[in-house]
Amino acid sequence: MSSPPSGAGRFAPSPSADLHIGNLRTAVLAWLFARSTGRRFLIRIEDLDDRTHDDVARQQLTDLAAIGVTWDDQPQWQSRQRQRYDAVIVRLADQGLAYECYCSRKDILSAPRAPHAPEGAYPGTCRELSDAERATKRETGRPPALRLRAEADEYTVTDLVHGSYTGVVDDFVVRRGDGVPAYNLAVVVDDALSGIDQVVRGDDLLSSSPRQSYLANLLGYPQPVYAHVPLVINAEGKRMAKRDGAVTLAELGVAEAFGLITKSLSWPAADMADLLRQFDPAALPRQPWIYQPA
Repeated sequence: MSSPPSGAGRFAPSPSADLHIGNLRTAVLAWLFARSTGRRFLIRIEDLDDRTHDDVARQQLTDLAAIGVTWDDQPQWQSRQRQRYDAVIVRLADQGLAYECYCSRKDILSAPRAPHAPEGAYPGTCRELSDAERATKRETGRPPALRLRAEADEYTVTDLVHGSYTGVVDDFVVRRGDGVPAYNLAVVVDDALSGIDQVVRGDDLLSSSPRQSYLANLLGYPQPVYAHVPLVINAEGKRMAKRDGAVTLAELGVAEAFGLITKSLSWPAADMADLLRQFDPAALPRQPWIYQPA
């Protein structure tokens, strides 16, 4: 008999608002994927953004515990890990794999781009600036972002829900203009250094996985197993958000929220242990769950 995986799965909320029913459902699924494969389960608080709040993070942890999501180590806070991100950014710059970018969002959206590139993909405007051009840009006083000098236009990942998925890899930001490490870099570094080899999250992030997997490969990190699960949407087909009718654990109550989540998965269960006994990734619903308040 083969030994169980030694890695871990994770749930990584951003503490900008209380977890809603869709967030909780994804957390439950991430826990099920990890536990069903013998992995540890970890929590990471993604609080690099100025809009995040410690009190919200604490409430998120309370809600996760209340619904039965358990974790195996102290939650990790990204804001306390700046040194690890900065070290990787310096490494990329020293290897000539990162460059300064002075483009605004408006500049990027209005610039010509390759026919296959999605809107917002970086067109390479600052990639090959001369020293004189770069000096002129610096004189504007606009603090530059730092972008990865990618050597591939696309990258393919294997997803347990979506199968083989190929997506665009542009010169994405690794450090923002305000000096904050970018999301795509931070999650890759955190997953690798925390031993996370299974990433289960909402399928709205599927298009980010080729960039992140490409960077992991570039840095010599192991490639994680991905599973991008269907989102929860409202009756109008909009992704769950507070302004679009999302409800939280405090509004629903633990029993009702857990019941709704298990019913949406077609595995009615008394608790997480009961749900784990029924869990079958192959039977996971492939369509979004349309949440309609009673």
